[in-house]
Amino acid sequence: MSEFTIYGVPGSPYVRAALLGLEEKGCAWQLHAMPFGAFKAPEHLQRHPFGRIPVMDHGDFRLYEVQAILRYLDRIIPEPSLTPRDPRAEARMNQICGITDWYFMPQVSATITFQRIVAPKIGRPVDEARIADAIPRAEVCVTEISRLIGDQPFMAGEALSIADLLLAPQLTMFAEVPEGAAMLQPHANIRSWVERMNARPSMKATTWEKLHELARAA
Repeated sequence: MSEFTIYGVPGSPYVRAALLGLEEKGCAWQLHAMPFGAFKAPEHLQRHPFGRIPVMDHGDFRLYEVQAILRYLDRIIPEPSLTPRDPRAEARMNQICGITDWYFMPQVSATITFQRIVAPKIGRPVDEARIADAIPRAEVCVTEISRLIGDQPFMAGEALSIADLLLAPQLTMFAEVPEGAAMLQPHANIRSWVERMNARPSMKATTWEKLHELARAA
């Protein structure tokens, strides 16, 4: 049995972020796949009283909130480090983590990406009005992320960090939808980052298709 168990829905960007951390650290893991909409089931509320995902078990230690999971992994498995040593780079990493959770997720992923990619997969109609309403706020998110990354290869500088792992599952998926592709067109730095992230073995090991294959095989 793997030392780490992640509970969550295959395809969730936050579940994928936790798995990216485990992959980048070279850890063996198993996915306890949950069906979409099972967050409020009594069994899961015992793991996470707020009914969210992911939850991680490391032996007898249980942890939820993906930033906490990624920071914990970085402490117990120091190499390769996912936290910059430079205080300003670390602050930028933390800033982009905040942008991802507070702005990109609700204003881009939960609106445009969900409607374009997730809703059809789970048999829900696409809400075009919601997509149209979200575009101006999505533009602000993309423009600011582009400004912050500048000409750096990764979000917080020269090396991969927690910010990249948290944002990559959301921004790479957004890049696949028509609105995302059009919005990213003027931002060559983000498009290069998307290509760089998608090429990483950790990203290839945690695609929507591969995680659903694991869920079916379990």
